[in-house]
Amino acid sequence: MDLKGKPFYLQNENIQWVKNTLESMDLDAKVGQLFCPLGMNDDQTELQDMLENYQPGGIMYRPGEGVGVQSTHRYLQENSRIPLLVSANLEAGGNGIASEGTYFGKQMQVAATDNEEMGYRLGQIAGREGKAVGCNWAFAPVVDIDMNFRNPITNIRTYGSDPERVLRMGKAYVKGVQENGVAASIKHFPGDGVDDRDQHLHISINSLSVEDWDQTYGMVYKGLIDEGAMTVMIGHIMLPAYSRALSPDIRDEELMPATLSPELLNGLLRDKLGFNGMIVTDAATMAGFTMAMKREIAVPKSIAAGCDMFLFNRNMPEDYKYMKEGIENGILTMKRVDEAVTRILALKASLGLHRKQQEGKLVPGPYALSVMKCEEHEKWAQECADQAITLVKDTQSLLPISPERHKRILFFSLGDEVGHYSSEVSYRTLVEQLEREGFIVDIFNRENLDFSWMMTSIESLTDKYDLAIYCANIVTMSNQTVVRINWAPPMGADMPWFLQELPTLFISTASPYHLQDVPQVKTFINTYSSSEYVYEALVEKLLGRSPFKGVNPVDPFCTYWETKL
Repeated sequence: MDLKGKPFYLQNENIQWVKNTLESMDLDAKVGQLFCPLGMNDDQTELQDMLENYQPGGIMYRPGEGVGVQSTHRYLQENSRIPLLVSANLEAGGNGIASEGTYFGKQMQVAATDNEEMGYRLGQIAGREGKAVGCNWAFAPVVDIDMNFRNPITNIRTYGSDPERVLRMGKAYVKGVQENGVAASIKHFPGDGVDDRDQHLHISINSLSVEDWDQTYGMVYKGLIDEGAMTVMIGHIMLPAYSRALSPDIRDEELMPATLSPELLNGLLRDKLGFNGMIVTDAATMAGFTMAMKREIAVPKSIAAGCDMFLFNRNMPEDYKYMKEGIENGILTMKRVDEAVTRILALKASLGLHRKQQEGKLVPGPYALSVMKCEEHEKWAQECADQAITLVKDTQSLLPISPERHKRILFFSLGDEVGHYSSEVSYRTLVEQLEREGFIVDIFNRENLDFSWMMTSIESLTDKYDLAIYCANIVTMSNQTVVRINWAPPMGADMPWFLQELPTLFISTASPYHLQDVPQVKTFINTYSSSEYVYEALVEKLLGRSPFKGVNPVDPFCTYWETKL
């Protein structure tokens, strides 16, 4: 552990603060520093009890109104003896912590611009707006590689399937966010996106060979570590090829997810890739962790294996007890505890949190919230949307559309889910914009369908409508097994059965892979996010007033030849 080296770069006085702080801590305080719980409420009495009873090293809150989140963070920092690491999922912009924050765009939207400046701007917005509410730690960027289009959790959260582009965009984000005093956490080591399952639901597997991993995920992680990424988040993901290479005698039943795997944490991440920063587990409430071994063993074992901080709890008193018992029974040594706490304190010192605490500047005043959706950030978001929207195919030469040729539109909404962030907007925003342009839009009603719709004649349909538009917002979320279209009963009533007679346009605002479910659609567009900026840019392109500029970050044809026709 080199506190003067990358990524800490601590001067002697800061190293002394780390040493003095560690020496002043009793066992309970050290154990507390290992935990980063999920903030569940803003009641000050309960917050004070948590600080006094557990003295956590960090905390994370879900997005809320900026002024309230900022106030809660301020109370926590003012009443914590050691400054807290305050984290947020700043993957798509400031909306990862504040509901009024800028929704710049999902990472795949940024990748579709093929412009590293957009990756940098995403990091800048995340850092500026996160810092405004008191965040100092971003659980981003996601640097998983979306190799498997069937993976239900990576998808648009990634920079795509090209490792080189993932690295370029990841570097740009890290630079942008850390310039603003917010530590990046590259995730989810050793890499999601190969499996077609979700580690929230069970242990998943990165099945690449050692050579293939080195050339893809290894190249990405090494590049970002060299760039100075301050923390790494560990996934509940096995990497069997490397575990076997580093531990030749390991048996299949001994293979563990990376969060519990000393050979992956120490042999691969620390030794081979040279990571000197702080390591945090992914959420320890996920089944990929909870199903690996008994929790009373897994809690201390995660730190013993090489993680420095334990993210989230099923039950904080119980997990805290398990950690202490693990020390008592020898699963976890005090030497390893001191090493982990030293790295946690070193991260805090490298962010200047100890100095800011002395100056009372850990959380800014309400004035700082003016950066949320400021003019510059909105302009950047508009430019990103313009550059990202991707015309996957238009083999029927439908575009551009116009009120003169396509005035009467039958509009189908699929999904329309808000996903992780409340700043995603409804398909009705797109409908309203089309109506302002002079189109007449009928929204297909999926409720209470019966067989009368199934008896609709082609002639009656084409007499009434000039164009059908599908808008699918089936978002990537944890704890689901697929990101696919589920057509409405009876008999897939809302599927485009009429596309040979009625011109049909398909727009996906979330998953880029829906051609697997609508392979015969001849005009297909990916936008990757469903923000107001995206819908504004989309209408400009649909009407031919702006060209399509996006570059596919993945194979939207899903390896099927017929989807290209």
